[in-house]
Amino acid sequence: MSESPKALKLFSPSRIAITIAIGLAVATWLVVRNFDIKHFQDIDWTWTSTLMVFVAILMMVVRDLAYMYRIRVLTDYQINWRNSFDTIMLWEFASAISPSIVGGSGVAIYIVNKEGVKIGRSTAVVMTSALLDELFYILTVPMIILMVGYQELFPVQLQKEIFGITLGTQGIFLGGYFFIVALTSIISYAIFFRPRGFKWVLLQIFRLPYLRKWRHAAGDTGDDIMVTSKELRDKPFSFWFKTFGATLVSWTARYWVVNFLILAFVSLSWNDHLLVYARQLVMWVIMLISPTPGSTGIAEIAFSGFLRSFIPIGLAGTLALLWRLVSYYPYLFIGAIILPKWIKRTHAPKKKQED
Repeated sequence: MSESPKALKLFSPSRIAITIAIGLAVATWLVVRNFDIKHFQDIDWTWTSTLMVFVAILMMVVRDLAYMYRIRVLTDYQINWRNSFDTIMLWEFASAISPSIVGGSGVAIYIVNKEGVKIGRSTAVVMTSALLDELFYILTVPMIILMVGYQELFPVQLQKEIFGITLGTQGIFLGGYFFIVALTSIISYAIFFRPRGFKWVLLQIFRLPYLRKWRHAAGDTGDDIMVTSKELRDKPFSFWFKTFGATLVSWTARYWVVNFLILAFVSLSWNDHLLVYARQLVMWVIMLISPTPGSTGIAEIAFSGFLRSFIPIGLAGTLALLWRLVSYYPYLFIGAIILPKWIKRTHAPKKKQED
């Protein structure tokens, strides 16, 4: 990776401004469209309501602490707690201003590397983080469906054309889920069993005329798989227990944010809690294919549609905005604040990094 901070171009002020503008425009539209002054006046805001909002914010803190712990374990504790905070905040910052379908993995590798972690291990850290996140999703979906049922997951009917095929909400969800299962299985097999063979197959596939222009990128992916395999080959059970445990805590806390925000306005039964959680799993796939930075706009609309039945009448847009204010916008502002100091700390001449 070059010392030229090409990855930092992602953090341009224009990208941040566009992201915030899209999000606020959609949120304002939803609030105005759904707002009902009569139902708003009927809300009985209590100390319990305030407590639930506080707990929702606390869930985001728990999520980030779990991510910080995970990256420390993944780097064999090479990154301390203070620097792991910068790493996670900038990683989330990159994801927040990148289209969800693209993600911020490339920038994440750069960020981890600039914290003094060798480029090979940085690649392994980011790739392993992604695999752990996908594994959590793969295992959680069937368990939640068994508890709440399949038909309750799709209160909103969407249509999207993917590769020339028009899919509804269920089709998008099932297609996305099984794509994640297939991709995770292939990459896991490649990493733990046949990294060199995987690279060879990849290069052969990208010899095809219509794919040849991406052959160099395919070769880089194969190299990443081989490096990751080398890094992970001899890891003990305790390593996987700690990293997956942190992943479980971080994602659970992330989803519980919505549950606690809804509890600030209405009470939920245990079954309702599970259903809110389950519908967020569907929302996540919808948001994953969003072309907008950080799923901005799509996330607010999906929230209002999928969770409307649990929200007081006329407040779907307001609660969607509150959700994003708690779980999304803080990363934009925190990232923008710490980025200059991080660049100064990690790019100083005396702090020669190993690329």
